[in-house]
Order: sequence, then C-alpha cells, then structure tokens
Amino acid sequence: MIEWSERGETRRALWRSESGAPAPRRVQPVDDTVAADTAYRLACEGTALLWRGDFQNARQLLQALMRRADRKSAKAEARAVQKMAEASPAERFHLHRQAQAQRARTLGALLIPVEGDYSIALRRAPDWRAACTEAWGPASGEASVVALRELLGVVGAHEWRKKGVEVPALGGRIHPHYGVFSPVRGEYIDLVAQAPLPGTGLAFDIGTGTGVLAAVLARRGVRRVVATELAPRALACAQDNLRRLGLQDRVELLAADLFPPGRAPLVVCNPPWLPARPSSAIEQAVYDEGSRMLKGFLAGLREHLEPGGEGWLVLSDLAEHLGLRSRDDLLGWIAAAGLRVLERLDTRPRHGKAQDAGDPLHAARAAEVTSLWRLGAAA
Repeated sequence: MIEWSERGETRRALWRSESGAPAPRRVQPVDDTVAADTAYRLACEGTALLWRGDFQNARQLLQALMRRADRKSAKAEARAVQKMAEASPAERFHLHRQAQAQRARTLGALLIPVEGDYSIALRRAPDWRAACTEAWGPASGEASVVALRELLGVVGAHEWRKKGVEVPALGGRIHPHYGVFSPVRGEYIDLVAQAPLPGTGLAFDIGTGTGVLAAVLARRGVRRVVATELAPRALACAQDNLRRLGLQDRVELLAADLFPPGRAPLVVCNPPWLPARPSSAIEQAVYDEGSRMLKGFLAGLREHLEPGGEGWLVLSDLAEHLGLRSRDDLLGWIAAAGLRVLERLDTRPRHGKAQDAGDPLHAARAAEVTSLWRLGAAA
C-alpha cells in the first residue's frame, strides 16, 4: 500500500509496480502549478509526486523531467569519460545499468491515481481501462497509484498487442502481451527457421515466451511441439499467438521450469543472454542472474534427448564482449553436461544499437554475434 497526507487526512491506496519497487515513503500531492525544476529536485531527493492536476499537463511534466534527467546524464557522462575509459567492459556495463536505474527512479516519481474500475479521475484523462485490464487483470474495485511512466508502458503494450510484430519466418505476426518480451530481434528467429532439422516428429521449446520459436518449428513441419514456460503472462501470450496462427493443435503448452517429461529428437532453448539481475518481469527475458537458465538447460539436456537427437542453444555472445561470461565458461558447461558441439550457426544482429556509436556499450554491441549451437550427446 502507498500512504500520504492530503488536506489534513491520511490516505491509502494499492501501490502498483511492475518491478516490485517498494511504495515511496515520501509522497507530495502536486498539480499544474508545480514548476518543472521544483518537481525534478523533489524527484531526485526521493519524494514521489502524486498528480492532482490536468492529465495532459502531467504528460508534459514527465517530458520536462526526462529532458532534465538526460541533461544531467550527459554532464555525468562527460565527467565520467576518463573513468569509463579506464573501466573494464564489465564495469562499464554495471555503470551503465546504474545510470539507467537512477534515471528510472527519478522519472518514476510522478504518480497517477487510478480508480477501482481503472478509470482516471483527472481532467482530460483518457479512457485506458482496456489496457489496464489486459495488464493487471479484472478491476477489483480498489483504488491504486502507479507511476505515470509505467502507466504509459501499459498503454504502449496494449497497442503493440493489437498491432503485433511481423515475423517473416512465420509469414505472420506475433502479438506480445504486457510483461512478455517482444521478438523484435529477428536474427535469432531466422537461425531457428534455417537450421537443418534432425527430425519432424517431436520437439521441445524451453521457455517459449511469446511462443514464436514453437510456432516456427510447427510451421517448418514438426508435427508436435511441447513448449514450456513458467510465467503465467507468457503462457497466456503464447496460447493467444498459437490460436491466431492456427497452430494450437500442433503445439502443447506446459507450465514447467525448463523441461517437460520425456525425450525428444530436438530440444530448443533461447535463454536470456546476459548474466545479471533483472529489475522487472519483462527483464527476465534479457537477464539471467548467475546464468541459471543457461546452466540448467545444458545440465538437463542430455537426459531429455533421444538417441542421435540435438539440442539447439540460441545465444548471443554479448555477455562475452562485456566480460560477464567467457567462451571458456560456456564450453566448460557444455562439456560438463556430457555434450558436444555438432555445429555453430552464426549471424550478426540487425538492431539499431549495434550501429549507434553513442551507446555506452557500443564496442561490445558492434562485435556481437548471435549463434545457434547444435549440441549432441558426447560419446
């Protein structure tokens, strides 16, 4: 719960935070009269700003806070040039994440009250009840408070869900749900679409997410795919996408941590690529603290492969360029699991950050290679 004082009364409401951040301890109601510099100073000091004015003015204030945060970041980066130059790739990565987290905390200080039916009782507030219902489930009738930045993310996810993401390898679209990572990086999907299949009877897709790789395998002619996923949002998302693609009879979804029971001639896994702690549910698709999922997949793969079967590990080497994991670590885990490398198929990323020289992690991103490791049981 979040608690604040307003007009001499103590008020409380449900606190919403996708990242699981605790409710702010200091909350100050503000309206259209607050100056952007004042709001920014309060936010930097850790005071949350509960908006009571015109909704569209709140959006303008958030943009003003973003401009100030970016100016502060630019000055901080200028002062830290030498420090960054002397830092190792891993240190630069952690400094970059710290800066991102600080920026997110500051911009997350502007809060919006949401009524029990997900309406917003502010002047010129839009009707975002449908988007909130998709993200948070049916309205409970309990009033809540959420960061405006997070609320805008809910609405953005709602629009992405309606529009979908074109996946050429599928000849169709994948519709990501709120909190489920969107398959915007198509190079890893193309690897799965092009690698030679060891068989077409059965395949396992470990950690299916939106269901995109399970759908690709089914479209390639695999007669039965068992796709596992632990996150309820992702399971619902995968089910929705498979239905839209007409593949629900070919793919079985199973709530499981890693492997389903039994063995298959093909087991595919695209684990999170960076061994770091996620700060929200959606970041769990990117960050895998301690390489837990990667290690778990490799350790259990052999006992879930049919004789002569293959495990496809889809993995970027960005962690290696950032100094977070070495190639020797990966090869050591493969060997320790009783596996051998049959072949490695490589591709370069096509996303914009790989060409953005201004990105603090540009050197690592420019060198990144995404690979499909074809693994088999060692003799």
